Amino acid sequence: MQPPLRRLTLLVTAPVAVSALVALPASAAPAAPSAGAAAPASSALTTTAPECSEEPRDLPTWKFIDYKEMRRELARIQRISHGRVNVKAAGKSNRGRTIYTATVGTGKKVFLVTSEIHGNEKTGTTALLRMLKWLGTSGSPEAERLRRTVTFVAVPKINPDGAGLDRRGNDNAWAEVQKDFPQLAGRPPAWNYLNTSQQGDDYTERPGFDLNRDFNPNLKYVPKAADVPGESAQPGWFLNPESQTLRDIYTKLRARKGKVDVYVDLHHQGACVREDAQNRLLDVAVDYPPLPDKFFEPGGKYAPYAKTYAKKLSKQLAVSAARGIENRGYIPARYPHAPTRDLPGQARCSLAMIGTGTVLFEVRGQTQTMGHYMSERFTRAVTSGLTNMLNDLSTGKVYGIDPDAFEKFPGTVEDAAATALRHAHDGDVE
Repeated sequence: MQPPLRRLTLLVTAPVAVSALVALPASAAPAAPSAGAAAPASSALTTTAPECSEEPRDLPTWKFIDYKEMRRELARIQRISHGRVNVKAAGKSNRGRTIYTATVGTGKKVFLVTSEIHGNEKTGTTALLRMLKWLGTSGSPEAERLRRTVTFVAVPKINPDGAGLDRRGNDNAWAEVQKDFPQLAGRPPAWNYLNTSQQGDDYTERPGFDLNRDFNPNLKYVPKAADVPGESAQPGWFLNPESQTLRDIYTKLRARKGKVDVYVDLHHQGACVREDAQNRLLDVAVDYPPLPDKFFEPGGKYAPYAKTYAKKLSKQLAVSAARGIENRGYIPARYPHAPTRDLPGQARCSLAMIGTGTVLFEVRGQTQTMGHYMSERFTRAVTSGLTNMLNDLSTGKVYGIDPDAFEKFPGTVEDAAATALRHAHDGDVE
C-alpha cells in the first residue's frame, strides 16, 4: 500500500521554498510517463528534457536545500512529529559543520541511508526530508507499521562542506590529515585525494577527498603509513571526519540494535544515461556492492568476510528498490557493475562485507550538468524506491525475493562522455 497521493501544482523550474519541497508524503509520486525520455511540456512534474550533455555548466544551486535550510527543516519535522523524529548531532565535518542524524521508528530492523557523500549529488537530501516528514507525521496504517517494525536513520548531508561548495569532494588538505595522523608524515597523499581540476571543479586552492573511498570493513582500523597512498582495489583508511562520523553512526547503531540490516547510499551519475531495453533516459539506476566473488573464496583477500558478506540480501534489496521505482511509473536500471570490479573502500562495500545489505541509488544528472531541472521527478523516483524497500523489509517480503531477478532489469547505455565520466577516478564515479 502507498501513502495517498497529493497533487503538486508548482513547476519544478520555479523557485520553491523548503517547506514546499518536503510537503508531500514520502511516496506520493503520481505515475510518470512510461515511454519516452520525458513528459509533455505541460506536465507539472516533468518538462521536455534539455539537450543531453555531460559538459559542466554554471547552473544555479540555490533551489536545492542548503545546509541552513536542512537544519531548519529537520527542526521543524522534529517539532511537528511530536518527537517521533529524533534529530541528533552525530559529528562534525572538517570545517566544523554539524553532521546530523534523524531517526524515526523503534523497530528491530535498522535501515540507514545517507545522502550527499558527494556534495554535488543533492536530490537525496530532499528525498530524505520528505521520507522523514511522512514517516514522522502520518497516521496511516502503513506508516504506523513501519515505525513499529523498522528504525529508519537518515543522514541528509554526510558531506556538508562539499555540499556547500557544490562539488564532489570534501574540504580537507593532506597537511591537515597528516596533522591528525602524525604517523602519515612524509607519505604521499592517499589516491582519492583531489587537488587538481575534475568534472568542472578546481581543487587546487581548496583540496579535498572523495569520501566514498575512505571506508574499511575493519571498523577499528587506524591509518598505517604502509597503507597510504593505496589504490582503488584496497580498503580505505577513515582519514576524514565525515567518514569517521558515518563509521561511528553505524557502530553505535549496531551496538544498540544488534545489527544494521540495510544501508543505502544516494548518489547521482551522468546526465545522458539510458536504459538499454527501450533506450529511454533513465531516472535511477541501482546496484549491489562491486566485489568479485573469487576474493571470498578460501585464500582470497576477502575470505575473512565470506560468512558475513551480504551479497544475497543486497541484491534482494536492489530488486525491491527497482520494483518500487518501476511500479510508480519511473524508469529504473542496473548500474554498470562488471564481475571484476573491486572497490572495497566504498561505504557500501565495506558495510556489506560485515553483514549489512547495501544498495546504491544513482540518479541521472548532477548539479553541474542538469541543475534543478527535473529534480522533483527524480526526488519522487528515489522516495518510491526507498518506500518499497522499507515495506519489503518491514513485512519480511524482501527475504523471499529471487536475487537473480536483479539481472532481469534493463542495463544502461551511455554515450562516450557519460562513460568517460563514470570511468573517472579509477573506473568509477559513484
